[in-house]
Amino acid sequence: MNGKTLSRRAALALFTGGAALLATSARAQSEAAPAWADLSGEEQKLLARHADGWDRLPGERRAALLRGSRRWLAMTPQQRELARRRLGVWRRLTPAQRQLVRERRRRFRALSPAERARVLDNYGRYRKLSPEQRRRLRERWRKATPEQRQRWLERRRNRR
Repeated sequence: MNGKTLSRRAALALFTGGAALLATSARAQSEAAPAWADLSGEEQKLLARHADGWDRLPGERRAALLRGSRRWLAMTPQQRELARRRLGVWRRLTPAQRQLVRERRRRFRALSPAERARVLDNYGRYRKLSPEQRRRLRERWRKATPEQRQRWLERRRNRR
């Protein structure tokens, strides 16, 4: 075999492999973000406001919308009502408040599973307090110096 034949074979292998990769990628993309005609009737009804431009949306956006619609369709009526209320609260937040929520969510997700469980446990205990107890606790926290807050947090951690 000469160098020219090897180069042609290498080029053919690269071309064939590249074509297969592109075909696989395109197939995965179309499965993750199907065309409008491939959506179920329920999905089309839920996503109707996107109907005219659906097929021009980027694949990632279509996939995200489809995941959301499928999550919605799988919810019970009670879960949907809760989601509507939460969305209403979200829409009333200012951009700065939304950014703060996103940052807190990012920090929460960065915690270890044990730390997340501790935070959720503490939040659950806080929610069980009466409104008056919560008000007093918040007031004590606001009046505390940074050093006092730090000591209080350390004592809480050591109790566990």
